Amino acid sequence: MFYELAASSWGKEEIDAIHKVIDSDRFTMGENVALFEAGFAKYMGRKYAVMVNSGSSANLIAVASFCFKKDRPLKRGDEVIVPAISWSTTYHPLHQYGLRLKFVDVERDTLNMDVSQLEAALTPKTRMIVGVSILGNPAALDQIRAFADKHNLLFLEDNCESMDAELQGRKAGTFGDIGTFSSFFSHHISTMEGGIVTTDDKELFHLAKSLRSHGWTRDLPEDTDLFDPREDDFFEAYRFILPGYNVRPMELSGAIGIEQLKKLPAMTQARRKNMTLFQKLFSGDERFIIQRENGKSSSFCFTIILNPECGINREQVLGELKAADIGFRIITGGCFPRHDVIRFYEYDCVDELPNANLVHDMGFFVGNHPHDLTPQIETLHKVLDAACSK
Repeated sequence: MFYELAASSWGKEEIDAIHKVIDSDRFTMGENVALFEAGFAKYMGRKYAVMVNSGSSANLIAVASFCFKKDRPLKRGDEVIVPAISWSTTYHPLHQYGLRLKFVDVERDTLNMDVSQLEAALTPKTRMIVGVSILGNPAALDQIRAFADKHNLLFLEDNCESMDAELQGRKAGTFGDIGTFSSFFSHHISTMEGGIVTTDDKELFHLAKSLRSHGWTRDLPEDTDLFDPREDDFFEAYRFILPGYNVRPMELSGAIGIEQLKKLPAMTQARRKNMTLFQKLFSGDERFIIQRENGKSSSFCFTIILNPECGINREQVLGELKAADIGFRIITGGCFPRHDVIRFYEYDCVDELPNANLVHDMGFFVGNHPHDLTPQIETLHKVLDAACSK
């Protein structure tokens, strides 16, 4: 395809890392995963990192960790404030742990949660807020953090689409009590499949480590407060203390992650250079609503909303993109309450979610990759300019 939605960021280094793991004959989570976790935590400025097999699993054990805290754990029936646009597995763990969702609309330009609606979303049952930075663009994480602190709420920061983004000189994914990341094929670094949980809280770190591996004690440090060890080594080796999962990553993913993390700053710089060209070509054109940068975006992709006041037919435009061999897709997961699965949820909406619905009905995105995309972006502009002038 002339302009792909996703592209590989691997080179010889990742392939060599794979062969080293194969030669070691150790594929289960081990030394490479531990080294990647330490490197990732340091890069993000966090005390702890726990690697798992996907960003979705990162969200799952993050929510689970909040439910097993000793002090004021989340309980079934508690309410959680969430943005109306995100990926499905931002929401599914919340439902699976019996939480009620309160959907807040997004801003039309940033595509992130409209924090001016937070007070309207708050009720006596509110216990947590989920902040999501959409497609590389930091949400108002500082304001969400302040709101959570003011109202004694937990703050889960889903940063699966925005690795290496920054706000006020601080990495996105580090404002929440827990931050989650994804290292899926199309994301800012790729470990095939993979995800990471980060935190500065030792209890949450230990909970996440146990929940990642069956809910057992084997991977926990000696200084943990989650359980009191016993003298029976035979039993202790298989002692289960939490209703956990097996969401461990493979050693291959850890080894690849070590190499990808080295390349992340340069890859983000390349993405931002492409973003500059995209903004130059599309900014100021009333036909196109493009994402306004908040802080320092790591530019996952390029979003476009066709201005409803201009009478443009999205299906015709998408047909022109397809004819030009340009890949496209829905923005993240669209407006989540409009998906069939919502019938299983307990939820409310602050309002009619007009901006999220606009994104759902008139938006799409095209890819951004960590290499020069000048010919692709210039062609995209020509195709859209012609299609939207008809």
